[in-house]
Amino acid sequence: MLSAPYYDDRKMCVCPGPRRIGIPVRSSSLPLFSDAMPAPTQLFFPLIRNCELSRIYGTACYCHHKHLCCSSSYIPQSRLRYTPHPAYATFCRPKENWWQYTQGRRYASTPQKFYLTPPQVNSILKANEYSFKVPEFDGKNVSSVLGFDSNQLPANAPIEDRRSAATCLQTRGMLLGVFDGHAGCACSQAVSERLFYYIAVSLLPHETLLEIENAVESGRALLPILQWHKHPNDYFSKEASKLYFNSLRTYWQELIDLNTGESADIDVKEALINAFKRLDNDISLEAQVGDPNSFLNYLVLRVAFSGATACVAHVDGVDLHVANTGDSRAMLGVQEEDGSWSAVTLSNDHNAQNERELERLKLEHPKNEAKSVVKQDRLLGLLMPFRAFGDVKFKWSIDLQKRVIESGPDQLNDNEYTKFIPPNYHTPPYLTAEPEVTYHRLRPQDKFLVLATDGLWETMHRQDVVRIVGEYLTGMHRQQPIAVGGYKVTLGQMHGLLTERRAKMSSVFEDQNAATHLIRHAVGNNEFGTVDHERLSKMLSLPEELARMYRDDITIIVVQFNSHVVGAYQNQE
Repeated sequence: MLSAPYYDDRKMCVCPGPRRIGIPVRSSSLPLFSDAMPAPTQLFFPLIRNCELSRIYGTACYCHHKHLCCSSSYIPQSRLRYTPHPAYATFCRPKENWWQYTQGRRYASTPQKFYLTPPQVNSILKANEYSFKVPEFDGKNVSSVLGFDSNQLPANAPIEDRRSAATCLQTRGMLLGVFDGHAGCACSQAVSERLFYYIAVSLLPHETLLEIENAVESGRALLPILQWHKHPNDYFSKEASKLYFNSLRTYWQELIDLNTGESADIDVKEALINAFKRLDNDISLEAQVGDPNSFLNYLVLRVAFSGATACVAHVDGVDLHVANTGDSRAMLGVQEEDGSWSAVTLSNDHNAQNERELERLKLEHPKNEAKSVVKQDRLLGLLMPFRAFGDVKFKWSIDLQKRVIESGPDQLNDNEYTKFIPPNYHTPPYLTAEPEVTYHRLRPQDKFLVLATDGLWETMHRQDVVRIVGEYLTGMHRQQPIAVGGYKVTLGQMHGLLTERRAKMSSVFEDQNAATHLIRHAVGNNEFGTVDHERLSKMLSLPEELARMYRDDITIIVVQFNSHVVGAYQNQE
């Protein structure tokens, strides 16, 4: 059951149960903060109880920065990737005489229940699902990847997560990645479009780079570098394509100049690191230089001032590399000899729970900043991930920030967030996009890889994630005994659980996508580890103002490996 939100007069905010909630803004680009007035408990409580908060609050408040599409939301500080400074911790001013909009309305004294039907639940869960099956032959060799399933479930509006998947055409292998944005979706969108091109170029041999450059010089058609596998909702920014191409071309020209032409094996780990760092550098440089086109000029600034984490996998035969920047995760599903499932972590979170990251940050700055560089488990007391793309407020000098803002468009110059300098900001940069790369040689028992943003890992333990996916892929989720986890279960409750399982075997409940199946469990699991339709319906029915209080955006890619091909690689050695 969901804990009922309540209005706390002392904190002047709406709280779900005992958790402390801040009142930040959510926008499609950069967050803005201004003053807010408290509202009486007797007004807000019935609004929330009857699911009418958005209808009344949208009428009673107005936004000072409508060009940034602000919308109201109440979000726990613990779930915010970026915590606003107290000076900008509230988001809108009530209209004058706002109470007049509440007159003449009566509210029921008892909660009203609204449940989505199973088809409605499925419609929401499956709206963004995508599946790709690799052909048996890819023109060169049998692939070690059978295919992948992906899906997204938004909590923010618009969703700040992104995903990408592509096959490398000029080299071997497949690229898959999830990207978690914060302070808007601009940076995650740009990184999801561009990063794979930078990686693919970094992996190209010298001769192929020369061919591509000569084709551009002579105006001939370019060799295709990537074959994208995209859901219709996964779009590209056409307006910025020329700008992005020019930056990419400058990168491969530098690679040509640096390479002597001698044939040498390309180090995948080094290529991944160079691609991440170079893209982040280009994002920063494009924002500093600007663009004559006012739309593009504002776009590159939005990309630079927002941020994104990235977790990318490169699979080539039995060679699996995972490059991670931030707190998304890569988890390998391994099937043991007895048929059980175990999880192998292939990435490390770059946050305050990682002692090595804390030590790295402290070593990169003077000793007198040891107590201020990380406060309340956040970078400078504000940012949760310690590595990210964009976020130039944690990378540029104060002088550079002021110069870019003053010479930028009015939307940026009027934005209190962009003008705000983080506290104890003495020796930037405090943030890096350099990834931590992990290598794993695939074995026949390695059945699948889960790439997911932190919205999944906040709700589920890694072992449960691997078990649910493993049982789904093998069909064992229909046969496993129901575990009650030490709870005292009556005969009637057990009968209900068994009846629910039988119902799930019908086509209306059966998922055709592993990522969808995992999201269904992440949002709807009860204390017995089974999906509770009533809970799932409630969670999916939450209005935008409340959804972010209970969970984050969830983006998942499940990559299934071809055990026969992986085993054949081993036999050849």
